[in-house]
Amino acid sequence: MNKLKKGDSVIVISGKDKGKKGEIIKVIEPDKLLVTNINLAKKHVKPNPNKEETGGIIEREMPLHISNVMMLNPITKKRDKIGFKKLEDGKKVRVYKSNKEVIDI
Repeated sequence: MNKLKKGDSVIVISGKDKGKKGEIIKVIEPDKLLVTNINLAKKHVKPNPNKEETGGIIEREMPLHISNVMMLNPITKKRDKIGFKKLEDGKKVRVYKSNKEVIDI
């Protein structure tokens, strides 16, 4: 079970986008992820009439290493570490380490 999943709110803790908040779009491999409007790069695209694509310069998200982001705790509005806990029924869930709140049920 990974500590970060698609749809989680995260905050960037290092790099050019330090302090920015976003949501995870996709987890790539075990240690890279895409975050909305974070680590944007300009890509030059050629027009392709066969696929009806127009050319130009587009901005797209580039992968970030998982160590450069931390989960955003909605209760404290600050970044937080993630831990794991087993419930009474044997289900394994993620919890915030600071206040022991369950993230996903």
